[in-house]
Formats: sequence, structure tokens, C-alpha cells
Amino acid sequence: MDETALRFSEDHLWILEMGQTVRIGLSDYAQEQLGEIISGTLGEVGKFLENGDTFGEMESQKTVVELACPVTGTIRAVNEGILEDPSLINIDPYGKGWLVDIEIDDPEELERLMSFEDYEAFVEE
Repeated sequence: MDETALRFSEDHLWILEMGQTVRIGLSDYAQEQLGEIISGTLGEVGKFLENGDTFGEMESQKTVVELACPVTGTIRAVNEGILEDPSLINIDPYGKGWLVDIEIDDPEELERLMSFEDYEAFVEE
């Protein structure tokens, strides 16, 4: 996947716009900081989330992080593959390691997220 097509949250989540749905995952930077991810939980399909609501958590050998939804909408798909094999996030964070698909209520929320270039500058600070 071309990372430059993604948007990013300050919580180190990437967002891929797919029409009325967005796919969300942990950025490569986030998975590197966490180290080996050993388990995770994700919200249920059909659950409505406000921007900032927690939709799951990931546990690594170092810490546990809560995942804050960067948009308002309804979970339409959960990546069951990472629940069975969380290392997919470490191996392929922008591909097989995606977390959830959200049907967004307000596409304008995407404009408040960082571009790839802005995110790179953000993590360098």
C-alpha cells in the first residue's frame, strides 16, 4: 500500500478512505514503538463510535495501548486475523495488519487528520 495515500491521527493510527468507509490500522511507527504485539481486542461489528471513543486495545511485551477512533461512525468489519495472530500488525501494518473498517458519519472529519508528510514530521518531533 502507498502510505502517502493515508491520513494519520495523533494517536498513531492510519486511515485509508474507501468511499463511505475508512480502514484503520496502527502506523508502522506505532508498531515499532510497541514492539512485538502479543494480543488485542477490537470492538464489535455494528457498534457506533464517537470520535475519540475507544474501539479496542493492543498489548505488547512493553505495554497496553487503547485505540481511540479518529472518526465518528459504525464498525462495519473487524480484522479477525489479527485477533488470532497479532504479529500481523508487526509484519504488515499497512496491509494484513489492519484493525477495523468504519462507516463514517462525517467525511469532513478526515480533513482534520494529518497527511503522510505531516505525520512524518510529527513523529520526528
